[in-house]
Amino acid sequence: MTRTRALFAALLCASGCLAAQTTPPEGDCHVGLYALADHSLVDIGQSVGSSLRWRRLDGRTGVFATEGPEAGLSQLGWTGQPDGHRITLADCATNEIGWDGQRGQRVPLELKETRFDSAGTSLAGRLVLPAGHGPVPIVVLLHGSERDAATSFNALQRLFPASGIGAFVYDKRGTGRSQGRYTQDYELLARDAVAAMHEARRLAGARAGRIGYQGPSQGGWVAPLAAKLEPVDFVMVSFGLAVSVLEEDRSAVLLNLEAKGHGAQSKAEALEMADACAALLMRPTPEVFDRFDAVRARYRNKPWFADMHGNFSFMLLGLKKDDLAAFARQVDFEVPFHYDPMAAIAALRTPQLWVLAQDDVDAPSAETARRLALLRMAGHPIATAMFPATEHGIYEYATQPDGQRLSTRQPEGYLRLMVDFARGQPLKPPYGTAALATPFH
Repeated sequence: MTRTRALFAALLCASGCLAAQTTPPEGDCHVGLYALADHSLVDIGQSVGSSLRWRRLDGRTGVFATEGPEAGLSQLGWTGQPDGHRITLADCATNEIGWDGQRGQRVPLELKETRFDSAGTSLAGRLVLPAGHGPVPIVVLLHGSERDAATSFNALQRLFPASGIGAFVYDKRGTGRSQGRYTQDYELLARDAVAAMHEARRLAGARAGRIGYQGPSQGGWVAPLAAKLEPVDFVMVSFGLAVSVLEEDRSAVLLNLEAKGHGAQSKAEALEMADACAALLMRPTPEVFDRFDAVRARYRNKPWFADMHGNFSFMLLGLKKDDLAAFARQVDFEVPFHYDPMAAIAALRTPQLWVLAQDDVDAPSAETARRLALLRMAGHPIATAMFPATEHGIYEYATQPDGQRLSTRQPEGYLRLMVDFARGQPLKPPYGTAALATPFH
């Protein structure tokens, strides 16, 4: 991969990608929800290559190969370390798996595949409902900035139905089986979300109860916009932000430098470097590059320079002028860097739940929590849940000797919290270790 392509791939994660994934093999017949002999549930979903990922409703997860000498031997989270679980895959016709010696039987879910139009573009989606005949709440699953096919990789399409909640999943425009050009235009993506909501209602028919959005990461900017375009019953945001993309990067720069022990002068200089990076990303011209390069030359030998991270700034620090033209062609995906989400969030009278990760270094959550608290005190129906010792994605993690974090699982209570909110029932903590703040009544 060339330097420019590597930068481009990384920049797609500006505003917070989920764990990196690639296109899965088509139609793996073992993907599904299974009930074990002890009456617990385990979800088997796509992962990279020939691997599959299992998930439990309490947030535990692991990955296992389906081929080779290590087939069926599970590894904890994304750590690459064995966790002691063994999964066996039976012939697809049996609808069974084995889990640590227990027999698992596929749970029947009601699936409806569809294509629907949004702004002249054909999008691919799927409605997944729990078995039954009565109405159920439906969660329309939005996207982060990733380019993976949500219909293949988003496990919430089965985890919500496992808890009695319907889910509508669709491939973001320009990804998976959806047509159109990939974009990070929040207004356009909000219109796609509204079209998905209408399609979910249509397919569900008499089974459609309450309906709303779950927006992860970048979807936290899209979900309130979609709810502002057309009312829904609830909005849930997971590890999203109530600040702009530029503010996200600046706050991430500061948080990373503080963690490395740098002082006020270093942070002020790093913010100047971050602003130069932002200017270049927004307008990658030779003139702007020269100004960026002058700032870089002034600071590149400073002790803090090697520790500078941010959300996207660090990806530009090694850019060469010879790569600029190719870089400019590849980063044109309509990111609204200055977009202020507070107007849309404050305009809603729709109940909102924001789930935040306290240790998120990609999308620092402190300022978002502060802004949402002010709206809540002013009477807005906004609840927040802050999970301690979690990072982007609401993942618990293990820290390696070199400081690298390896995600292990999602915390207990995360899924249950979203399920209760989607149902419209009063939130009843505890939800694991989350610090919950609910609207004043």
